[in-house]
Formats: sequence, C-alpha cells, structure tokens
Amino acid sequence: MNEATEHLVAVGRLDDIPRQGARVVRTAFGDLAVFRTADDGVFALRNACPHRGGPLSEGIVHGRSVTCPLHNWVISLETGEVEGPDHGCTAVIGVSVADGVVRLDLSRLAAAMAVAAE
Repeated sequence: MNEATEHLVAVGRLDDIPRQGARVVRTAFGDLAVFRTADDGVFALRNACPHRGGPLSEGIVHGRSVTCPLHNWVISLETGEVEGPDHGCTAVIGVSVADGVVRLDLSRLAAAMAVAAE
C-alpha cells in the first residue's frame, strides 16, 4: 500500500448503494453520507446540511446534487457547496471505487468534520 492509498477504508460495495440514493457510514467524528448518482458517480459528504443539520442521506439525489429533506437546500455532491441563492458548505470526503468496492479517504476526516461543524 502506498501513501496515496493507505488512508482508504473500504465501507461497502457499490451495489449496496441504490442509484440516486445514499448510505450512512458512522465514524468517531460523525456520520458520513455516501451517495450514488444515476450514472454511478459516488460521492461522500458530512451527513449534515450546512443550514440546519438536516440528514443529507435522506435527501433527493439529482444530477450531482442532493436536496436536503428539511428545507430544500441544494448541495453539490462534488464540492459540498450550497447551490443557488443560499450559502454554506459541508465537508467533502474523498472516494475511490475499484472492483465494485467503495473506499473513503479518512486521512483528513477529523479536520474536515471540525471545520464543517463550525
């Protein structure tokens, strides 16, 4: 294992995540939402909307965005930034998919979750 892959942690198989859906991964630093888009793109965000902390894993996935189930804020799955007239950002976690296995880059998880929670 090289330095680039030593922080990758397998969290499940791609087939475990429904298309346009999400699964929650619980960590010591808080929950992560792992999303799968209609075209099999996989993204991971802190499972909390930057507005009021709504569970993004329960939101609606469309394109490369998710709409928060509480107040309809739209968050980019690629950047974690809120889209449209609202402002905010949630932590983005690196994802790798190889041989059908989804792995998350947890190397900067503690710092990313702390900043996103501010």
